[in-house]
Amino acid sequence: MNKYEIVGVVGEGAYGVVLKCKHKETGELVAVKKFKDGEENEDVRRTTLRELKMLRSLKQENIVELREAFRRKGKLYLVFEYVERNMLELLEDMASGVPPEKVRSYTYQLCKAIHWCHSNDIIHRDIKPENLLISSGDVLKLCDFGFARTINNGMNGMYTDYVATRWYRSPELLLGAPYGKAVDIWSIGCILGELADGQPLFPGESEIDQLYVIQKIVGQLPPDQMNMFYNNARFSGLKFPSVSKPQTIVKRYQGILSSVMIDFMVQTLRLEPTDRFTIEDCLDPRVLPDRTSSQPGKPGAHQAHRHS
Repeated sequence: MNKYEIVGVVGEGAYGVVLKCKHKETGELVAVKKFKDGEENEDVRRTTLRELKMLRSLKQENIVELREAFRRKGKLYLVFEYVERNMLELLEDMASGVPPEKVRSYTYQLCKAIHWCHSNDIIHRDIKPENLLISSGDVLKLCDFGFARTINNGMNGMYTDYVATRWYRSPELLLGAPYGKAVDIWSIGCILGELADGQPLFPGESEIDQLYVIQKIVGQLPPDQMNMFYNNARFSGLKFPSVSKPQTIVKRYQGILSSVMIDFMVQTLRLEPTDRFTIEDCLDPRVLPDRTSSQPGKPGAHQAHRHS
């Protein structure tokens, strides 16, 4: 750490603290993730080394750049490019959501980051506003790979460790079912909704409440997921109130998002993971054109009215 001067604290996570630092010679700002004491703890050590290995393999414009990694006095430090703020801070400033063009741009950039991860058989598992950095030039950067995992041969697996902040967790995660890349697709849909109106889409207060809030908007869990619920010891003796008329994604975002973006959101928030868009579907230019191909009046351009 000799070449860096600590300017402030950016945030704290489960495994360490992120410091805002300045390079003493160049004056460049960087973010330094300092891992907490406890690397002798096998779980902590495994997580830190896993994150380091993944970040070294993930070099893409929408994934935060790892500049260097070093050890000092037995502690691991990761040095990243410094990005001005995260999406949570952006949404605090824009409480009723961001303009439609930015909703589409940020969603597209997030999809590009996830495409790079999924192409490398990595699932992030903790996509949330705090882990989406936004530069002054409106470039989105996915960060914090502490919960990311490699999927062997691209197959779904059963992982026991905690993943994802509850509001962005897919039904299969909440139910303790095997899962795969589709968990990240669900989170993309949740982020899109929050960008559109500034409100979390599924703000559950507990795991069972989370499942109920999802059903109030999207509809009843399919039979196989309902069976998982009743067979899960965590939910023993519990059942859901009936949801006869779900609100639906379409009703909630009509007049806020274009019909094309609403359809994109519906496809990312399918209850059955196998019914959800893949990340390749998300990036189909007919579904979510990038900024250069989306022009007013041209086919495929996303037209949307700014909500009040």
